[in-house]
Amino acid sequence: MKKYIFIFALGFFGLGALANPPLASQQQIGMFINSKTCVVLENGSISYNVLIKDAVQKYWKSTEFEFIDQQEFEKRRFDPKYSFLVLMKGVFDKDPGGVSYNYISLVLGDAAASNMTNMPELCSIPLSYSDDTNIDYGYAIPSIIKFMQKHAKNLEKKRFQISLEGLQYYNNSAGFKGKVLLLNKEMMALDANTPEKIKTVYAYYVKLLSTSEIETELSTNPINTLFNFHVGPTQNTGAGKCFEMIFDVEGNLYYYNYRKITNDNPDGFNLNDFHSIR
Repeated sequence: MKKYIFIFALGFFGLGALANPPLASQQQIGMFINSKTCVVLENGSISYNVLIKDAVQKYWKSTEFEFIDQQEFEKRRFDPKYSFLVLMKGVFDKDPGGVSYNYISLVLGDAAASNMTNMPELCSIPLSYSDDTNIDYGYAIPSIIKFMQKHAKNLEKKRFQISLEGLQYYNNSAGFKGKVLLLNKEMMALDANTPEKIKTVYAYYVKLLSTSEIETELSTNPINTLFNFHVGPTQNTGAGKCFEMIFDVEGNLYYYNYRKITNDNPDGFNLNDFHSIR
């Protein structure tokens, strides 16, 4: 289970519950399209606010939207005519030392939700470790915003299957042929950190790049191009989970996986991941 603490404007807002946000019901999923989406800004990172504002203004098409702060959220969170795009900090209670992660989440207002962890959820995407002050997820935000809208649409007809598989519902072993895969060279496991090692498992074209180089490549909206978005611990942590996601610039999710980091299975996109997508 996850213990969630929402991060909003004017600081961190603590919760006391141990629970996963419930997946929105079929009726609530239908209500989303008629909701007004409130994008909750947070005070801890001006950079995050800039990134989310820019992406929403450019790419949010599903509903009317508005940017709000924590106080306004508290006034609206029980009202089902609103949906909320928020940054959350989740703690997995089985992780060593209570390692926590930041998520960007799409949830619905609900009069019956006694606290924010009870708000019906449409989608949550891991964004970073909570103690990581680096804003190296900016290039992924546009695709995440596009994906969330596609995911909400998919839930209308495929809620049951998605409820069973989670985001791994999108894992697509047939979608990589003929595409270039951009990989962050700083986020690769030791067994997959060179083109030669990767080619032992994965036959398609890859490019090992820095974060800034990936940002430059994606800024041109390239076709037939995928990119890996990795969420892992800071160098000083070395514990918890790592998450691997592969998107395209249109907001399609091709691969989602997470695993516990151990001495035998260290952080980074590894050959097992390549086995899964080849």
